[in-house]
Amino acid sequence: MNIGVPKELKKLEYRVGLSPEYAKKYIDHGHRVFVQTDAGIGSGFSDQEYKNVGCTMVSSIEDVYRLGEMIIKVKEPLAPEFMLMRDGQILFTFLHLAASRELTQVMMDRKVIGIAYETIKDDQGRLPCLRPMSEVAGRLAIQEGARFLQKNAGGKGILLGGVKGVAPGHVVVIGADGYAGYNATEIALGMQANVTAISLTFNQLPTLKKQFGDQLVLKESNELTIQEALKTADLVVSAVLIPGAKAPKLIRRDHLKLMQPGSVIVDIAIDQGGSTETSILTYHDNPIYKVDDIIHYCVGNMPGAVPRTSTFALNQATLPYGLMIANGGYLTALKNNPGLLQGLNTYQGMVTCEPVATLFGLPYLPLKQVIQ
Repeated sequence: MNIGVPKELKKLEYRVGLSPEYAKKYIDHGHRVFVQTDAGIGSGFSDQEYKNVGCTMVSSIEDVYRLGEMIIKVKEPLAPEFMLMRDGQILFTFLHLAASRELTQVMMDRKVIGIAYETIKDDQGRLPCLRPMSEVAGRLAIQEGARFLQKNAGGKGILLGGVKGVAPGHVVVIGADGYAGYNATEIALGMQANVTAISLTFNQLPTLKKQFGDQLVLKESNELTIQEALKTADLVVSAVLIPGAKAPKLIRRDHLKLMQPGSVIVDIAIDQGGSTETSILTYHDNPIYKVDDIIHYCVGNMPGAVPRTSTFALNQATLPYGLMIANGGYLTALKNNPGLLQGLNTYQGMVTCEPVATLFGLPYLPLKQVIQ
């Protein structure tokens, strides 16, 4: 199979769909890999490194899409890529279709085989391709939140870990038992902040509770719990996730008045539409804005700030599934792996991700009909 690796077009996105090391793994299985010039520069990979492992370099994104039977990316396609996609072409990437009806419609119109990293499941129902980027985002959420709590960055002037005789900051993590939320909780605790972890489930968090004691408070997720936590929060990390669906709006505009001026909200769920009513997509060069004196950090590609770490972590997670598709064809791969089948979001002009079809009122094709 011909694999295409384009340079990401999303603003300030430095990750790449395949590093040279992982491109070689496809080549070793007999596939051809076409990489756009400078696609890996942002992650520290030169064109020569790709050539050294047997990749073919092409000068334009148009060539990548023309030659590639499967396009391996990081982020969802943007407008300049829409007309480059074609009937039957496999797009293997993060799609986040619930955040964009336009992209969903284009994927349908172009009859693209859209396989989304974020909805692939393993045999235990976990999200193995989403996990590494969620882990990175969760860790970055605390790092960035702590930075914007500084007075010189517009915050209230809080040192998250405090010092002897001065109380540490209070971090509230909503959706704390998911990959992003758990990592945010762990890093906040490691920085010696006091943490309130809000979740519908408590599968992983008791381990941290045992380790950190009263530094960590566990609360069941409901509107009253969230409102009470906001009153004393210095930093709020919202990491809620409904796989494939639009994020629920758990923090409303009127909730902001409960918070202290200069507090920070980091909305990790922004790539699924955001879980705060006042969330608006931002980018790394201008990541924050204020609403009612509350700082909002809503960068939609947070892991892109640490692209080398992120690219290696993502490639490691997606490789087994990408090779299944390349080696046996997508239909065989989907039939043989029920978890990979869950990653199929669009097929032959139809939406096969039920939450997306429901959200936009589009025709839905059940996955079982794809593999009949």
